[in-house]
Amino acid sequence: MDLALAGEVAIVTGGSRGIGRAVVSELLSEGVRVATGSRHPGECQGFDAGPDQLLVMPLDVTDAQSIDRFVAQVVNHWGPVHMLVNNAGKAYPGTFDTLTDDDWRRDIDVKLMAQMRMARRVLQDMPDGGRIVNMTAIFGKQPDPRFFASSVNRAACTAFTKTLAKAVAARGIRVNAVSIGFVYSGQWEGKPQEFFQETVKAFSVPLGRFGDASEASHAVTFLLSHAASYLTGVILDVDGGMAAYL
Repeated sequence: MDLALAGEVAIVTGGSRGIGRAVVSELLSEGVRVATGSRHPGECQGFDAGPDQLLVMPLDVTDAQSIDRFVAQVVNHWGPVHMLVNNAGKAYPGTFDTLTDDDWRRDIDVKLMAQMRMARRVLQDMPDGGRIVNMTAIFGKQPDPRFFASSVNRAACTAFTKTLAKAVAARGIRVNAVSIGFVYSGQWEGKPQEFFQETVKAFSVPLGRFGDASEASHAVTFLLSHAASYLTGVILDVDGGMAAYL
């Protein structure tokens, strides 16, 4: 399906694996010029694209200077950034009793603050009509003490998405989020098949399986496309029916 995105410029954070990698691949297939990066850019290899369509550079979303260098290089190379996908993130598992102050700071930094930093910098060079998609998790709206830090901080990411959507709407810039349940991504690598089966059962996932990274990337690409031109401030669940809220 041609989503009329060819020739536009996108930044995707955390594009080395999992959902981020699937988003990069899908945008490339739509003819988008994509810049991606991570703290280990050597992992962002194997894409079927040349340097005229794909830029891979170091990027640490917890470091404002790293973000500024990254975005400046993209703009100097290709011009204004039309799309931003805030995908980079890392889980800090633990319970309320075991999570330390440092755990909380790191979790907030790599989730909420990373999205805020990237959006703030990219918006300086984003033309009217641009689009931002933030990745979040259904635990932000359906808290679970087994995912304590994510439940708290993803709720903040949801609030950030909706508030920013209102703040930039006058420029025609749309801000939405994709809220995932259990989707195969980097954090689940190396887990035995029994783990996935037990997790699906324990959390009562109606479709009875983990999602594939491409199923999340389809939702991201749709929200970036002009087919979603009247959607902003939307939190789109990709969770196999797991969310119990209305």
